[in-house]
Amino acid sequence: MARSVYEWLWQHEFWLPPGITWEDMQESEDTHYPQPRDLLLSIPFALILVVIRRAFERAIALPLSIKLGVRDKQRPKAQPNPVLETFYSTRRKNPEEGELLRLAKQCDLPVRKVEKWFRHRRNMDRPSLSKKFSEACWRFTFYIISFFTGLAVLYDKPWLWDHRECWTGYPQQPLQPSLFWYYMLELSFYWSLVFTLPFDVKRKDFKEQIVHHAATIFLISFSYCANYIRIGTLVMVIHDASDCFLEPTKIFNYMKWKKTCDSLFMIFSAIFLISRLVIYPYTVLYNTYYYSMEIFQPFFGYYFVNVLLIILQLLHVFWSCLIIHMVYKFILQGTMEKDMRSDTEESDKDEERDKTREKEKNGITCFSNITSNGYIQRNGSEPLDSRAHLANGYAKER
Repeated sequence: MARSVYEWLWQHEFWLPPGITWEDMQESEDTHYPQPRDLLLSIPFALILVVIRRAFERAIALPLSIKLGVRDKQRPKAQPNPVLETFYSTRRKNPEEGELLRLAKQCDLPVRKVEKWFRHRRNMDRPSLSKKFSEACWRFTFYIISFFTGLAVLYDKPWLWDHRECWTGYPQQPLQPSLFWYYMLELSFYWSLVFTLPFDVKRKDFKEQIVHHAATIFLISFSYCANYIRIGTLVMVIHDASDCFLEPTKIFNYMKWKKTCDSLFMIFSAIFLISRLVIYPYTVLYNTYYYSMEIFQPFFGYYFVNVLLIILQLLHVFWSCLIIHMVYKFILQGTMEKDMRSDTEESDKDEERDKTREKEKNGITCFSNITSNGYIQRNGSEPLDSRAHLANGYAKER
């Protein structure tokens, strides 16, 4: 049955232009074409990247964060409480008001202390600043290597300069070793991101990240199997160009170098908006949608790859809106606001505000009790008699 599914899935009518079959893609000693089985190599390569990343973060990034003065904030720990811990791990991390009341009764604690416990417990699960710094260092290192690898591979390729060359001779375009290893590098990296997704810093666009990784893996895999190698390399280089500036922006932000961070952020914003909203639509979308039709007629694979490319573009638009909003705030305020995608740490401001109100209330109550008893002690003198009263905050005698 598995073989039947395999044969049905890889029908040449699905993935190759009309008039081309898999027999036309037979390899020889001098000519090699992409094979789907090659993609299996990306899994062990991804695991190797995970090991390399772990070693890099421990041996290089973490000591570097200490030398550069990146300090983790001291967080108060939540006191051990089996009832609250069970609710936190099995039900939800941010209980509603009714649930807080029930938990307070079960634990025989004030509601405010239960709220404080959950606030501290959530903060305990949030990543430390050194973890964010280490993750940004790893991504920056990879994106730099990947971007310059892509430029080294593509600088002498004709389709980098003339986009119509992406379709010359398609799909019978031999696979060059440099393109194979470039593909394996990129695909392995995105698989490694999927493997480490549960342990990485979670941001507000976590769901969009999952969609992005899935679409990227599918796009890279499909473009390899259907021999869209040339268009795939353009997509990867365009994406890496702006990412090279995103990660150092985060790094300098964690180091509190605000001016450097703001400058890099503006550079990143310009490169991101130009590469994702201008270069990508023209170089990739228009190229795939229009130029390819000069060579062959539409088929299923043509529509499939265009859908994946459009999904990526929709994500580009989503992130561009966030970036434009941050740039707008930067222009108005003169400094970059915090990354809106970040899961910011909760503070005890509410708790401190409640304490202040409680003190004020206690102070008013105490003052009221004193006045109601008929005396106010002043400068060590004898108490005022019962005829004293308050007017505009001062004690006066009738």
